[in-house]
This record gives sequence, C-alpha cells and structure tokens, in this order.
Amino acid sequence: MRYFRKITGEQLYLSPFDADDTEIYTKWAEWMNDRTVADNFGEYQNLVSTANAKKILGELKGYRFAIILLDNDVLIGHVSLHDINHLCRNAFLGIFIGEEKYRGKGYGSEAIRLVLDYGFNTLNLHNIMLSVHADNNAAIFCYKKAGFQEAGRRREWVFKNGKYIDKIYMDMLAREFKEQGDEGLKCE
Repeated sequence: MRYFRKITGEQLYLSPFDADDTEIYTKWAEWMNDRTVADNFGEYQNLVSTANAKKILGELKGYRFAIILLDNDVLIGHVSLHDINHLCRNAFLGIFIGEEKYRGKGYGSEAIRLVLDYGFNTLNLHNIMLSVHADNNAAIFCYKKAGFQEAGRRREWVFKNGKYIDKIYMDMLAREFKEQGDEGLKCE
C-alpha cells in the first residue's frame, strides 16, 4: 500500500485511512483480536475477521488516519476525529497504537497533537472529547500530556475482566490548544 503524507510530524505522519487497503484491514483485525488493544475498547469478547474488519472500516465516518512511521513507512496504528457536529463545532477523538513494540515511545502523543492541530486549525472545531477506561493509565497519561482534562466520568460503566471500571471523559478546547503553542506540539 502506498500511504499519503497528509499531516507530517517529527517521527510519523498521518495518511488518509483507506478501508480498501488489504494491509490496513488485516492489521486492524489482528490488533482488534489482541487482548491488550481490544480490552481498552471493551471489545475483547468480539471475534474480528479480516472480512469483518473490512466491513466495519468501510462504514466508519469522520476523519480517519493511518499512523505511519516516517523512517520506514510502517503502519503502527489509527487515529480519528469522528461523530463531528459542525454546528456545535465538536468531535470525538479515537486512537490506538496496534503493536506493543511501538507503545510508550511517544508515537501516540505525537499523533494526538497532529490530529488536534488538524481539528482545531483546519476543521475549525471548538471542543474535542475522548473517552478512556479508568484502568488505562498509559492512555490517561498520554492524554494529559497532550493537554486533555477530565470532563466527567461514568461510574462502573464497563465490565472487564470480572470487575466494573469507570469510563472517563476528557476534552480540550481550541483556546487551550492554542495556549500550549509550539511547545505543546513537541512530543517526547
């Protein structure tokens, strides 16, 4: 598959998400069957085949990007702005890094910063929100690092591994993103 450098950062770039790309839906199915990835979405109970992944990905709406490493064009994850309300100027952000060996290296933070810049400065959004399970400490750390703040929570909303977990909602406003300036765009 040939990827397109729609949004370029220091370590990676975001390419428009093409659901017809065999590599993308094959990798996506692999990632959604990985317990670590699927648990963070509350989806481990689902069985995801490549055909099922292609159908799901073909139905997705919004701005969806493949996360690609700059130095070797390797697909490592997915980031999106979806459920966009253009009248109210808000959207939801979704992200995951599929391969364990690419987690904890700052790629998620950089992809978030790039898609936030696109959302606030290109799409003219006012508020971008996300949700995360309260036991996903790495993701919460990443979101706070990017400038997200907790906006609320659903108590004991997700049943996972024999216990109930809170679902946390976090958001960021356009002015908060702009206040971070260029320093907020650097991901280490």
